[in-house]
Amino acid sequence: MTYVVTEACIKCKYTDCVEVCPVDCFYEGENMLVIHPDECIDCGVCEPECPAEAIIPDTDDSDGKWVELNAKYAAEWPNITQKCDPLPDADAFAQEEGKLEKYFSPNPGKGS
Repeated sequence: MTYVVTEACIKCKYTDCVEVCPVDCFYEGENMLVIHPDECIDCGVCEPECPAEAIIPDTDDSDGKWVELNAKYAAEWPNITQKCDPLPDADAFAQEEGKLEKYFSPNPGKGS
């Protein structure tokens, strides 16, 4: 089992999870983070740290959509190892649904 980042992260990009990850398995896109499935050690410390509740065990991803998205973009985006400010209006977007279709960007972030 690994953990995956879901749609709740899109347009928020809180990085509290990055700060506690012991293996630096987070990767940064323009408007969300993902977890590299081969680097995650399944410790679970990131899950309760996410204010948007965007991190779930891969076993809760019934159709595998988030596992696939995390794996794809972890291979393309830069690694992020330090906490930074969330995106503007992150709190306003945190609970919005349907963000994958509306706002997802495949562009990489800056990384750290």
